[in-house]
Amino acid sequence: MKFKRSGALLAFVGVLSACGGGGGGGSSPPIGSTPTPPPSGSTCSLADRQSWVAGELREWYLFPETLPATNPVGAATLSDFVDAMTATARAQRRDRFFTYVTSIAEENAFFQQGSSAGFGIRLSIDSAARRLFIAEAFEGAPALAAGIDRGTEILAIGTSAATLRTVDSIIAAEGPAGITNALGPSTAGTTRVLRVTDSAGTREVTVTKAEFALQPVSSRYGARIIDDGGRRVGYINLRTFIDTADGQLRNAFAQLRAQGVTEVIVDLRYNGGGLVSIGELLGDLLGANRVGQVFSRTVFRPEKAVNNDTDLFGAQAEAIASTRIAFIGTGGTASASELVINSFLPYLGANIALVGTNTYGKPVGQIARDRPQCDDRLRVVAFATQNSAGQGAYFDGLAPFMQATCRAGDDLAFQLGDPREASIRASLDFLAGRACTAISAAPVAGRQAAPAEAGRELVSPMRPTPAQREVPGFF
Repeated sequence: MKFKRSGALLAFVGVLSACGGGGGGGSSPPIGSTPTPPPSGSTCSLADRQSWVAGELREWYLFPETLPATNPVGAATLSDFVDAMTATARAQRRDRFFTYVTSIAEENAFFQQGSSAGFGIRLSIDSAARRLFIAEAFEGAPALAAGIDRGTEILAIGTSAATLRTVDSIIAAEGPAGITNALGPSTAGTTRVLRVTDSAGTREVTVTKAEFALQPVSSRYGARIIDDGGRRVGYINLRTFIDTADGQLRNAFAQLRAQGVTEVIVDLRYNGGGLVSIGELLGDLLGANRVGQVFSRTVFRPEKAVNNDTDLFGAQAEAIASTRIAFIGTGGTASASELVINSFLPYLGANIALVGTNTYGKPVGQIARDRPQCDDRLRVVAFATQNSAGQGAYFDGLAPFMQATCRAGDDLAFQLGDPREASIRASLDFLAGRACTAISAAPVAGRQAAPAEAGRELVSPMRPTPAQREVPGFF
């Protein structure tokens, strides 16, 4: 979660995007984005950057008691230094790589326009079987234009047809990290030859990474109304919480409102989070009958309590009065996604369900501390989020806190939004009152991953780009 500020607290940027009082985004920069004055004579040397990071962590970190008494030495990179500073909280599962340093320019481009470079695919890997699949393909990006879509399996990767290596051999030799290496850097112009197979047969395609704007709500399946035996059920698929989701979500819910829909499937199965302001907007759009009630609370460490905030459901012209909601989630569902689900628990109780698998477990959010002269943005975990009942300690995922859960797979045989797809079918069963099998409450290990059918999970680089942090599996 991350947050923005404009006079009073407005939003969090990272997984949430708060807007004190309900809804709305706020185009102001994240809190703390005013450049931190560097010490006199400071440079962008590794030592100076480490000193700056340490000072910010000691001022803002939500878990100050876990920081080392003296700054670590010997870190080869700034990211390694952050890892060392936060090692204790990570071992306690309270900060699983949530605190990090990124590029100001790259992150702004993603959050404001959805801009990033890639093939425009989301990858799902079965490490045990050594197989690689496309979980999702994005509109306006190179892969979809080349005929690669959800369910396509990648059999081999190379820089040319002559250098193709099978996925089986890559994973056998290098593990899942080998896939990231084989696909090359996240820069426009990077070209790879892929041997793929799907219903159209096996073929080799050449795809070049390009800059494109990710659409938070797919133009193909992001919003629709499903006829379930005469019952009208709304379906909303949100890929990520970024600024451009505002208008797209409003348009989607306007369609549901026009049809009188009150039962909804909200598909967040791959959504790793983003702006709090968009999370609050989604809450508003689902809660027309909750206006003025508490949506969420944001709580900083005691010394920073002046920043604490309570967000209320706000009135939105496109909002619906949800009576039953099925949230589709996986281990890739985190941050702002979990914020929204958690915020509805006190109001809907057994009329809300988590469908799929357990979520990641990120009830905390980051603020931004910027050092523009070095293009460094420190995303530091600085606040916790709670619902109106004070519940917020879901570090092991939301499944243990839900009154209703339905276990289901991520069925790549069907497109997202298709009522035949396993998680959507289970969601329809819940909304109709039909029986389902509960989700295991086992915590998700390591970095964000989305356990699915046959042991698949989203591919997660060790050092993800801003887009890969918020859109798990993105390449």
